[in-house]
Amino acid sequence: MNKFETELLNGNFVISNCINCKQVVWPPSNYCNICHNETKWSNSKQIGKIIEFSKKNDQYFCLIEIEQNLRVLGEILGEITPKINQKVQLKKCSYNKTPQFLFELLPN
Repeated sequence: MNKFETELLNGNFVISNCINCKQVVWPPSNYCNICHNETKWSNSKQIGKIIEFSKKNDQYFCLIEIEQNLRVLGEILGEITPKINQKVQLKKCSYNKTPQFLFELLPN
């Protein structure tokens, strides 16, 4: 299990940033996938925007863009229909064989 997965197990969404080229490394790693230098770990922003969404039964799922084009798939809390570009806040993250993210819609 890597640092990203371990932190998700503890409810923390962390990302890695390249020390040299300052890019967000995704998927998260100890080494940059561009210049191969070491990375530093930090907490991710908790606010993002909806890029795409879909619905299955009564549940909405979405692709969220957080920082520097970092995109994660997550579930939306509530029954209100989300909108493209609507802001969301990360409410919970975890890890159970795959990363899991739960978001709450923010008022426009």
